[in-house]
Amino acid sequence: MSEENIVYIGNKPVMNYVLAVVTQMNSGVSEVILKARGRAISRAVDVAEIVRNKFITDVKLGSIDISTEEIKNSEGRDSNVSTIEIQLKK
Repeated sequence: MSEENIVYIGNKPVMNYVLAVVTQMNSGVSEVILKARGRAISRAVDVAEIVRNKFITDVKLGSIDISTEEIKNSEGRDSNVSTIEIQLKK
C-alpha cells in the first residue's frame, strides 16, 4: 500500500474528502484508504458512504480497522484516541 492512496480525514468539509477519493479512483487507483481519529471518525464514515452511494457506485468496502492510539495532550498527560481505517476498493 503506497502512501498516496491514503486520505487523512480532518476538519474540512466532507465534500473535500469525497472529491479527493473520487479523483484518486478516477485516476486509476484501485483502492483508497480513509484514515481518521477522534471526532473525525464520523466524517470518515460519511465520506465512504457518499462515495459509495452517490459518486462511484461500484466501490466496495474492504477491511475496516479500528484501534486506539495513546497521545500526549497539551498538558503532557496521556490520552487515548480512537482511530479508524476504511478501505474502499473498486
